[in-house]
Amino acid sequence: MARYNDSVCKLCRREGMKLFLKGERCYSPKCAIEDRNTPPGMHGQKRSRRKTSDFGRQLREKQKVRRIYGVLERQFRGYFRQALKAKGVTGAALLQLLELRLDNVVFRMGFATSRSQARQLVTHGHFVVNGQKVDIASYAVQPGDVIQVGERSRSLPYFKDLAQFSSRVSSPKWLSTDMAALSGRVNELPSREDIDIPINEQLIVEFYSR
Repeated sequence: MARYNDSVCKLCRREGMKLFLKGERCYSPKCAIEDRNTPPGMHGQKRSRRKTSDFGRQLREKQKVRRIYGVLERQFRGYFRQALKAKGVTGAALLQLLELRLDNVVFRMGFATSRSQARQLVTHGHFVVNGQKVDIASYAVQPGDVIQVGERSRSLPYFKDLAQFSSRVSSPKWLSTDMAALSGRVNELPSREDIDIPINEQLIVEFYSR
């Protein structure tokens, strides 16, 4: 599958906010947006002063969510179609579907410092769900599922040293993590209040409802 291979710091600058795409670096003074909070390109400062249309605001909100979760446009449209069929508010259902991706859950549990790192760990086959190896980052977990680091992966230096950075990440209440056992559990479906990204999902619904 195609992936964005350019500097991810440009994406944060384009959206004018930290998307936390580079893990530890995003929490440090080295984060690019700390001293260059303007859109990338030679005309970045001019673009930042332009008045944004309704369409522009809707587009930017959609792009933010796509980039935060690392989802391509075609896949994102698929999630939106699922959200339309779900009960309740479409925007909240969309975010819930994205939160239930295995790569996101691995990140939320503290097994990775970014979603892109979590996606790589999952695709390399380091995790099992309910005892079965799963190497599909978009795999949708369900309440009651138990996610663990595979037996063969536990001896790797990365997983032995997880405690060094895991204290920074606190799992949301819909998840529970036992870092000592390299295991976690999905307690319930995430509600909108559990999803802490600063997004107005209604603008995304309006974008696709044009």
